[in-house]
Amino acid sequence: MTTRDGSALTRRLDRILKGHAWFVYLFFYLPILVLIVFSFNESRFFTWEALSLRWYRQMFANDNLMAALWASLQVAAVSTVISTALGTAAALALERYKRFLGKRTFDALLYLPVIIPDVTMAAMLLVFFTSLGRQLSITTIVLSHIAFNISFVSIVVRARLANLDPALEEAAADLYAGRWQAFRKITLPLIMPGVLGGALLALTLSLDDVVITQFVKGPDTLPTFVFGLIKRGVTPEINAVSTLMLTASVVLVLGSLALQRRN
Repeated sequence: MTTRDGSALTRRLDRILKGHAWFVYLFFYLPILVLIVFSFNESRFFTWEALSLRWYRQMFANDNLMAALWASLQVAAVSTVISTALGTAAALALERYKRFLGKRTFDALLYLPVIIPDVTMAAMLLVFFTSLGRQLSITTIVLSHIAFNISFVSIVVRARLANLDPALEEAAADLYAGRWQAFRKITLPLIMPGVLGGALLALTLSLDDVVITQFVKGPDTLPTFVFGLIKRGVTPEINAVSTLMLTASVVLVLGSLALQRRN
């Protein structure tokens, strides 16, 4: 094979790979685009009639849906704050204290919610709450979201801590700063992008979760409410709700990625 033949083959393979990539993107994202477009359709059927905000107005006028949205925001806010604090503390313990009793076990358990299926974790949490005689409510949802969000926050913060020079903290100690003072003035500002990125990721996961929430729920959250609506048939109102959820998730994920990449 000549050099010219090799170059032609390489260009042909590049075109095939680019075409395959575009096909995959269209396969995954075209249905989402269709959903967004038809959320602004006046007609309730899958035929374009006119541009309208009818379904968004109807969505905000739905008291049950607004109650589910408020429950989702409450759960997400509380679980994010608590899981961010606990996840950051766990990351600091694993990265800064190299040897303590049960470290390997703690490290393995911390990654468990990331690697096991959602259904398995949901069943475990349901059994745990019922064995304690705990009535399913918004509190059980919050506790469940904290349980899986801690792992994700810890992973993000640990990645930030891995690139942080311990000599900076040692220098603060040499200048007579106490542990808390060194953490507050040196460590925390440097890892803050990771902490905020983990918090945004936890907020996104909490707002989007269906499987675990479905098992341990008391009142409906927005994802479980939408899941219940889909069982009765897809309506343009669901398109409007899904569009808002998608927009919020994309904004939070992009914000998390931007904060993690900050120097």
